[in-house]
Amino acid sequence: MFIFNKNGIGNMSTLIVNNKKFELYISSELIQNRITELAAQIEADYKDIEVCFVSVLNGALYFTSDLMLNYPKPCTLQTVKCKSYEGLSSTGKIEFQLPFNDQINNKHVILLEDIIDTGTTLTFLLEEIKAYQPASVKICTLLLKPDALIYPLSIDYVGFEIPNAFVLGYGLDYDGLGRNYKDIYKII
Repeated sequence: MFIFNKNGIGNMSTLIVNNKKFELYISSELIQNRITELAAQIEADYKDIEVCFVSVLNGALYFTSDLMLNYPKPCTLQTVKCKSYEGLSSTGKIEFQLPFNDQINNKHVILLEDIIDTGTTLTFLLEEIKAYQPASVKICTLLLKPDALIYPLSIDYVGFEIPNAFVLGYGLDYDGLGRNYKDIYKII
């Protein structure tokens, strides 16, 4: 069930998804500006080195697409799929549905995440990727919840640090719904 309220400039200021109310938190304009900055930062860091972006599906789909459209150098793409959320919280268990493949062997890999909260999924992925012996691995996330982290992780590229609140939109979902919004919304 979706219910929308619009403000004067056309963005939805609040919405209801599965009986939970959300308010506009990060506008699509801010998201796109920050992604442009991240792409430029990665380009500067890798100068003449080809990178392999590894997108963690389903959430990082939009972020990956927009980041790659702003990245001007040759690069490759691989996808992996993990799931650790049910409803509004992490289950603490990883369901690995689409693993890595040999195409990352000896490559400079940048893992692309939509959001890092506890770090459970990312810690699992970092352990799994070792078997493929990439030349290097860096982490890029659109959103980081530093107060929710329970694993010591070094995040190389962060779009936005946010408090430990549930968010949806721009690839982030609540029970499969809400990924399609161009803005990010926070639960009220």
